[in-house]
Amino acid sequence: MRQLEHQNLNTFKQTIELPSYVDNSLSEQLVRSNHKKANKEIKQILAEVNNNNISEIRVVDSQGVVRGTSSYSNRDIIGQKTTDQTLKQTLVNNRSHTENIYDRSNHTRYYVNMIPLVDNNNNNVVGAVYLRASLEDVYTNINNITLIYLSAALITIVIGLLLAVIISREITRPIEEVRKQTLRIARGDFSGQVRVLGNDELGQLAGAINNLSVRVEEAQESSESERRRLDSVLSHMSDGVLATDRRGNVTIVNNMALQLLGVDHEDELIGKSIIDVLDIRHDYTVRQLIDSDQKEILLDMSNTGSNMILNAYFSPIQRESGFINGLVCVLHDVTSQQKEERERKQFVSNVSHELRTPLTSVKSYVEALSDGAWQDKEIAPQFLKVVQDETERMIRMINDLLSLSRMDAGTTKLNLEYVNINELFNYILDRFDMIIKKEEDPKSKKYTIERFFTKKDLWVEIDTDKFTQVVDNIMNNAIKYSPDGGVITARLLETHNHVILSISDQGLGIPRKDLGHIFDRFFRVDKARSRKQGGTGLGLAISKEVVNMLGGQIWVDSVEGKGSTFYISLPYVPYEEGDEWDDQKDKD
Repeated sequence: MRQLEHQNLNTFKQTIELPSYVDNSLSEQLVRSNHKKANKEIKQILAEVNNNNISEIRVVDSQGVVRGTSSYSNRDIIGQKTTDQTLKQTLVNNRSHTENIYDRSNHTRYYVNMIPLVDNNNNNVVGAVYLRASLEDVYTNINNITLIYLSAALITIVIGLLLAVIISREITRPIEEVRKQTLRIARGDFSGQVRVLGNDELGQLAGAINNLSVRVEEAQESSESERRRLDSVLSHMSDGVLATDRRGNVTIVNNMALQLLGVDHEDELIGKSIIDVLDIRHDYTVRQLIDSDQKEILLDMSNTGSNMILNAYFSPIQRESGFINGLVCVLHDVTSQQKEERERKQFVSNVSHELRTPLTSVKSYVEALSDGAWQDKEIAPQFLKVVQDETERMIRMINDLLSLSRMDAGTTKLNLEYVNINELFNYILDRFDMIIKKEEDPKSKKYTIERFFTKKDLWVEIDTDKFTQVVDNIMNNAIKYSPDGGVITARLLETHNHVILSISDQGLGIPRKDLGHIFDRFFRVDKARSRKQGGTGLGLAISKEVVNMLGGQIWVDSVEGKGSTFYISLPYVPYEEGDEWDDQKDKD
């Protein structure tokens, strides 16, 4: 009856929907500047709507003023502001609204539909249509049909009861014999047979029971054969397999699963909960493994003294009825795949981290050229030279990342040359100043670079590209972890036999307990914060490798919450300006 009521109401609502051309016509009139003529046209449009089911159609403009109504007895509301809050919400939200209301004054139920009118030219709401229709005829028809249904059901029940009493007496005795035979079959006794007294339904049922007895016996033998075959397959599988009952206790385990889990005998696992066998009780429950979408879990077996990583695939054992009476877990050794995946991710992280600064620098100089610097005959060649140098350095950095393992082995060759460390350090910082000047995004982080350099020219034998890579890494970290508007301080000084470079920021700082691990590969002080800042955990590790190859040292001094200072010490041998000429004469 509820479905009947729902269908009748839907049908009624469809019959009172206004055609789309009426909505379009009303929208065109509401956007007209001449309200008098527009109201006249609206009145004509509403008069042409021929639908006896509609009690009233009311047109309201975007200001909430009633512009027309189809009710002759309600003409005095034209030109007045509507007081219907729901209709005002329709104008504001541009959403249709329907509701069923009950008028207590005349005990009548109405269906109300409020539809926004949209200007086809700019999709702005220009008004709304308020449509009201009486539901009394609909509910009268529903009540009449309900009465017919109830009368027919009552008559059918009475006749059915009488027939049931008569027929049950004729089928009780044969059914009792069939019941006894099915009980014998349930107990595993297939020797008995039910007497077939005729060819009616009961006789056919007796024959079906006899046939069922034979089929069940054959199925039991076949099931036993399949079980032995399944045991053989499980024993020789290359993957580990565990099966549980509906409570999650292990019932079946093959030899490979015993090997992967480091267990000698299956008796150690049978009867135990699978979450205890896999040591995942703190992370999952049996119900989560059965019901959730988590069908695959990585298991780190390092706690058991093994270095293997297993991939566990879970699948519920489900009957045709949908009842789940167990769980199957397939264990696959993915140690080598995980190792390859980690190496691949490390390589991608290296590339993205190391190429960001050169790319940004090239972008800044290219934007400067695009903004008009190419017309300056003095600046343009310098900018183009920087772009060319940075592009070549990016290619060299990719080769360095690919040869990171060779750097660890000490087989990487250095392109050493004597460089004025003052000018090189200034050049690197100038690129970051250029990034600040060319940054147009108002939301981007702003920072200031202060420099405190010794006035003496310091010539150090280094690999220029690799040293630039180190400073880029430290500067990028300083920018990432500094607050907006922070100051980054760069210093350069000379000791007796070393050149000391330092870069200080006003960032988050590093806890004291983590200072000894800050240069470890992929080490993050705060994983969530590092990922948010875009760090990969590789930049400082690469910097340490490069500095060590150059014969120097790198370390950090930090106070949590106040900032960090990274120091780079490079070997330095002072010499007089004439030393180089003396060496050249000796060679001659």
